[in-house]
Amino acid sequence: MMSTIEINMIEELKKVLEKHQDVRENLSREDLITKAVENKDALVTPNGALATWTPSNSTGRSPKDTYIVRNPASEANIDWTSPNNIGLSPQTFALIYEDALKTIQGKETVFTTTRVIGADAKYALPVRTTSDKALNQVFIDNMFRPVPENIHESIFADQEFQLIALPNDELDKDRYKGLVRDLPNGETSGLCVVVDVDNRIGIVFGSKYQGSMKKLMFTVMNYLLPFNGVLPLHCSANEGKGKDSALLLGLSGTGKTTLSADPNRALLGDDEHGWSDKGIFNFENGCYAKMIDMERKNEPEIWDAVMHKDDYTKHGAIIENAMMYPNGNIDFFDTRYTPNSRASYPLEFLSNIKPESTAGHPNTILFLTADAYGVLPPVSKLTKEQAMLWFLMGYTSKLAGTETGVTEPQATFSRFFGQPFMPCNPNIYADMLGAKMDEHDTNVFLINTGWSGGSYGTGSRIKLKYTRAMVDAALNGDLDNVEFITDELFHVNIPTTCPNVPTEMLNPINTWEDKKAYKTTAENLAKKFSENYDKAYSKQNIDAKIIAQCPGK
Repeated sequence: MMSTIEINMIEELKKVLEKHQDVRENLSREDLITKAVENKDALVTPNGALATWTPSNSTGRSPKDTYIVRNPASEANIDWTSPNNIGLSPQTFALIYEDALKTIQGKETVFTTTRVIGADAKYALPVRTTSDKALNQVFIDNMFRPVPENIHESIFADQEFQLIALPNDELDKDRYKGLVRDLPNGETSGLCVVVDVDNRIGIVFGSKYQGSMKKLMFTVMNYLLPFNGVLPLHCSANEGKGKDSALLLGLSGTGKTTLSADPNRALLGDDEHGWSDKGIFNFENGCYAKMIDMERKNEPEIWDAVMHKDDYTKHGAIIENAMMYPNGNIDFFDTRYTPNSRASYPLEFLSNIKPESTAGHPNTILFLTADAYGVLPPVSKLTKEQAMLWFLMGYTSKLAGTETGVTEPQATFSRFFGQPFMPCNPNIYADMLGAKMDEHDTNVFLINTGWSGGSYGTGSRIKLKYTRAMVDAALNGDLDNVEFITDELFHVNIPTTCPNVPTEMLNPINTWEDKKAYKTTAENLAKKFSENYDKAYSKQNIDAKIIAQCPGK
């Protein structure tokens, strides 16, 4: 049931739209694309896609300008110790909402669309998006799903969410002094991405990065679903010919996109899914792929989805912040503007998908990590408690340039492999994973796509053919009946054999010439795990059996 405040706020928006001189509601995809081009929101590329560029402050998400309204009804459910959960007072949100309505009133034309998030109609969340930019609505059409005929069966059927996107407008810096973030130069930030989960309103002010809209709504779903028996996961998902489904969780650079694109398995989606009492379902209607270094020989499915030729009104893939020359040629290797060039497109532009985007309970879950320290095994099996621990930690490593120009590994921890978008208290997600693993006898494997034979600079990246062989073995059940040895430092279980993978590489110490250096490096990484766990979870209610599985403890 909606609160009185919620009803009043939504009624205010409805009145503004009713009185507006020109509201274009639920235009066809072709009309939205045409308007985006007419209004110069984007240029048409030679192949018919749309190309657009954002200001330098909008080439990616802005975590420091992303807020959750701290309402009494929901604040106990949210982990405010997480660095990505920045609270905003209801009073400040009311000011922002008031300014958003005034901004809408002043626009010559406003576009609204109604879509849903969630391929399972029972959990489909209706979303009404209001924006003055037709290109935003093309993005929404790419990424959010059409309203199903049986939307009345959804538990959220009467709880439509309002998303307001005003990418070219900013907050008044004097009005919001001391209420939102101060920039390093002392000025107030004019950019704001804020969600009120209780009043069901999200606002994007000043961010032209289209992923801001998508990730705002996924944060909403990741908050709502656990309280309705559904585990939300930042992951890709696919299904084999025998209807066996799998989930792949991993941070950027771990190979999630590459490994989930399997010619023998149909893709459900590449970013966000829910795991209900019926099975798994994709949140989305499309993909928002990184395009850095993109070429057809490496990622033919993504390339063809974005770069296929069609009439521009029928195309609608949006290429964001990639270098395009005056002759129309696009250089995805040019990072001078940003390394975070993106493309959004509907799932139907891919050739090997499951259109329903739903499947049964996952037989297998893969946690992907790219360990540049070279000390984690390339494949290992996790018990329930181990899986809950690695889920909490969300480990990978990144390579960062130092001041002297030397690159070295940097341990990165992002809870649930998607920290910025998982707002609830951590035990809520971890406990649900453990319970579902037990109920559905789901196997969890840790796949290291990183280095072997030494750390970055000494060792070498694990060959993709071996990683694919290990993934295949995990998915096909080839590892169900092999012997395992336990790594007592990292608390994982290493198979002694794996089809089509050299046996000697399965235990990482075997691949290091300097065994002493291996042990030192491994102990240092385990210490980082322990320290990060203490920093993130020492005050959380985590079961002692899970804590005992943390490397370094």
